[in-house]
This record gives sequence, structure tokens and C-alpha cells, in this order.
Amino acid sequence: MPATAGMFDIDASTGLMAGVRLVASPNQDNRPQGVVPDLIVIHNISLPPGEYGGSWIEALFQNRLPPEPHPYFATIQGLKVSSHLLIRRDGAIVQFVPFTNRAWHAGVSTYRGRERCNDFSIGIELEGSDDDAFEPVQYRRLSRTVTALCAAYTTLSRERMTGHSDIAPGRKTDPGPYFDWPRLQALLDFDMANASRTR
Repeated sequence: MPATAGMFDIDASTGLMAGVRLVASPNQDNRPQGVVPDLIVIHNISLPPGEYGGSWIEALFQNRLPPEPHPYFATIQGLKVSSHLLIRRDGAIVQFVPFTNRAWHAGVSTYRGRERCNDFSIGIELEGSDDDAFEPVQYRRLSRTVTALCAAYTTLSRERMTGHSDIAPGRKTDPGPYFDWPRLQALLDFDMANASRTR
């Protein structure tokens, strides 16, 4: 039975979120036996870098990104990556991988001495870059998403949430200096309190 958390329903058994567009990525596999998601990793992404909108992120996560439209695309040709969710600048959410499966978002990574973060994490991409502020609606949707995830999976919590730069320091910089962690935490205060009252 799905766990409700305000805006979204998440079916913990299928790993799917209701009310969002599903674009299945081939870049996923099973988590190791007995491993459950207990970490949320926040990223940013834009394709081409610093440009927003369009279908290039979805094409990347589906291994369909052509090299010709932009010089940067040729540099990542053949890259096989994915995330569980993408939250666009306008707040639209796309799911690429069920939360029950392993998405390929973290790469070489360590969290509190534990390596291979893809095995035990959920990756959420925000459409953005290290050079721009994120949109208010992205924070609102992210907060509601995290609230829903924590309601669906008791192994997750707001305390076990980190940036890509924190699990891959020196290699990654996202979600970047413009990501407002206190703003997200304040929204989580409200959303999680509201969710507990409505359950």
C-alpha cells in the first residue's frame, strides 16, 4: 500500500511515484541482495552546461544523446548514467529508475566510510548548475519528494541526505554553492509535520 505524503504517493514495493512522468532508463540494475535505500543524494544537471529546458537530459539517461547538437555532447558520448528523479526548473518531475532499483548517479563515492553509494542511495537531480540559483518551486517539490520518500521507506530520513560533492569530494561539485540547504530544511520542517498530522 503506498505511503502518502501530501502531494505524492510512493508505492514502496514497486518504487514508483504517482503523479510524475516515467521515462525508463536502461541504466539501472538490482541493488545488492539485502540492501535497501538509506541515503538521498542531491545533484544538479544541465545540458548543454548552463542551459535549461529541452529533452537532452532525458536523452542522456536513455543513452540517446547525439554528439552533433553541441560540442559538449561529444565529450560525454557513451556515458551511461541515470538518476531516480529529475526535478526541472518549472517543478515538473520525471522518474527514470524505480527507487527499489540501483540508479547510476553517484559513481566512485563514499558516505561515512561506506563505499559504492549507488548501492544504497536514491539520486535526485535538480535541473540547474553550480552558477545559478535554483527555482523556489524546485525546493518545494524536492521537500515534498523527500517527505514522501521518508514516509515510504523507514530507512530514509532527512538526516541521511547529502550532496554529490560530499560523497565524491574533489571529483564532483554539485549541487553547488547556490543550493540552499537551510531553505530545504525549513520546508521539510513544514512538510514532514503536515504529513505526520494527515497520516
